Amino acid sequence: MLNIPQLLATEINLKPHQVQNALELLAEGATIPFIARYRKERTDEMNEVQLRELADRYTYLTELEERKSVILSAIADQGKLTDELKAKISSCLQKTELEDLYLPYRPKRRTRATIAREKGLEPLAEFIKSLNVKNAATASLEEEAAKYISETKGVKTAEEALKGAADILAEEVAEKAELRAYIRDYLLDEGVFVSRIKDDYPEGTTKFEMYRNYQIKVKNIAPHNMLALCRGETEKVLSFEIAFDEDTVLYYLESKEIKTKVRTIRDFYQAMLKDAFNRLMKVSLMGEVISEIKVYADIESIKTFETNLRELLLSAPAGMKPTLAIDPGFRTGCKVAVLDQTGKFLEYQAVFPHQAAEQRLKAAQAVKNLIEKYKIELIAIGNGTASRETEEFVTQVLQTIERKPVKVMVNESGASIYSASKVALEEFPDLDITVRGAISIGRRLQDPLAELVKIDPKSIGVGQYQHDVDQKLLKKKLDDTVESCVNYVGVDLNTASKELLTSVSGITASVANNIVAYRNQYGAFKNRRQLLKVPKLGPKAFEQAAGFLRIRGGDNPLDNTAVHPESYSVVEAIASDLNVPLNQVTQIAEKLKKTNLKKYVTDSVGEPTLRDILSELEKPGRDPRAEFKYATFKEGIKEIRDLKTGMELEGIVTNVANFGAFVDIGVHQDGLVHISQLADRFVDDPNKVVKVGQVVKVQVLEIDEKLKRISLSMKAVKQ
Repeated sequence: MLNIPQLLATEINLKPHQVQNALELLAEGATIPFIARYRKERTDEMNEVQLRELADRYTYLTELEERKSVILSAIADQGKLTDELKAKISSCLQKTELEDLYLPYRPKRRTRATIAREKGLEPLAEFIKSLNVKNAATASLEEEAAKYISETKGVKTAEEALKGAADILAEEVAEKAELRAYIRDYLLDEGVFVSRIKDDYPEGTTKFEMYRNYQIKVKNIAPHNMLALCRGETEKVLSFEIAFDEDTVLYYLESKEIKTKVRTIRDFYQAMLKDAFNRLMKVSLMGEVISEIKVYADIESIKTFETNLRELLLSAPAGMKPTLAIDPGFRTGCKVAVLDQTGKFLEYQAVFPHQAAEQRLKAAQAVKNLIEKYKIELIAIGNGTASRETEEFVTQVLQTIERKPVKVMVNESGASIYSASKVALEEFPDLDITVRGAISIGRRLQDPLAELVKIDPKSIGVGQYQHDVDQKLLKKKLDDTVESCVNYVGVDLNTASKELLTSVSGITASVANNIVAYRNQYGAFKNRRQLLKVPKLGPKAFEQAAGFLRIRGGDNPLDNTAVHPESYSVVEAIASDLNVPLNQVTQIAEKLKKTNLKKYVTDSVGEPTLRDILSELEKPGRDPRAEFKYATFKEGIKEIRDLKTGMELEGIVTNVANFGAFVDIGVHQDGLVHISQLADRFVDDPNKVVKVGQVVKVQVLEIDEKLKRISLSMKAVKQ
């Protein structure tokens, strides 16, 4: 069997001890964020990307080894396990190759070949195989086949006997791993995807129009095109297949399987091979190739989703300031919620600025009163229906106020999902669903990460064909991304929701509940050690979580840093050597820069950890997210019909796909900046140019009001 650690070291270009130590830490229950941040000495500073790649590949290879054991046992039970076959199976690195080797021994339903064997025709098949050699003697197949005619076995003629023998040989050929592998590779390399829109859909009536007469080499298809084909087929709008030169495949099979020059034997084999390919190999191999390309497309699409989600979760927070949150609406009015500087809900009002003049005046006074009463510093306006009209209304209100709050349009994707969720119901059991939505919009502005973790990432709207990809893999990767982002930023132990706490390294949902319950019963945590008093939070969970939890204004200033409690003694030694009290150690950045790290190296704390400690002490409790910026939408541009070709607008990137970026320009329909319009140079990856949440300037290229499509360009405008 495989030496998995050695293989992983080779594949991922790591040292054997890095792999061994990382696998040991994972087996001990350490999380990837914890290992990457606090066990750098054990892994030679492996980062999260390397650790996740290692963990994923280790899982794959472990599952592969388990499957090998099952297969070897199954073949051995049949008495057919040779040393050569065992060696081939044991050295497999891919599941596809393994299943190819197992195919001839896999239990089958009754096939034409099994029926032929039941009729006693296997010896005839073996006789024909014996004639397929380089210098075979001429023999009459009909005469030999006539020996197998049997009324009792259902073989009425020599022709039937030969047909049965051909069925046996065809199945053998179709199950040969090396032949399947070659043809699969040929289809991957030379095959062409061909799609057609069904006759039920006249030209111009479907979103899959570009696939009406679509052809592209299998190896060249972009992930989003592959997923579009699959979706179109699922929705029964189009059909697609792989076109290829079948004569080339048959020629290959003949060259590998036919050894004799005797015409009758060659003719028999040619007919048998054609049947083997068309009946037993063609459909299954095309399905495997489509599946392989689909898996690749899934992985690439999920990577795009991961990247977008990371950028969204790490969006710059506007800050924990008094906030007025508005969920706009026409007929039902605007839902206005007030939040304090901790995100706590204070008050709610419904106002109707988009109806009669009297109602608008009344709404303006209500909003003005709330701004002044709560000393509002931020105004969050959801970007859904009536958003631009509401923004104009708020702008007019602000003209009557001397101290103006910052007004920001907030992407409300998924807010309705949250407001109807169990999480929202538990948090605000007495509030209407629409009020919960407004609160979520406001909190997204204050701290996007803290609020967005409450929503299923798939509902946030930054994916590409997210419902068409492998849902199990998607969930794992998105959960990994959320975990990574939360631990990268750190969490305020005394204000974090249980949903946010659940994403902290080492904290389960039940422990998160217990932390919140403990906080509610005993008040704010004064130090990290108090965590050990929380039910079910033992030493292991404390080790994994403590460094990612912050306590502001607590007993120990180090509790508001990313320094792990296990390293506090090192900081105390540094403070003592610098002759400063521990509570002032975070205020002497210049002295810290001159510290000789080697002096504090121990068996468990090396220079990588010491560098991290000093870096944290120089900027304690800093937020690693970028500075907050927001887009200003052009006045008077509220709907698609207001757009004109050539207009230059400011917008915010809402989604990045591998074919371009979608930008919100304030007209309730995102525009697309195609990859060719992102920059005045060749762009192979949109993520190298734009990120979700980025404020950009664009020019309108084309508008299709009927299909609600807007084409934009960034390269035509100076950024």
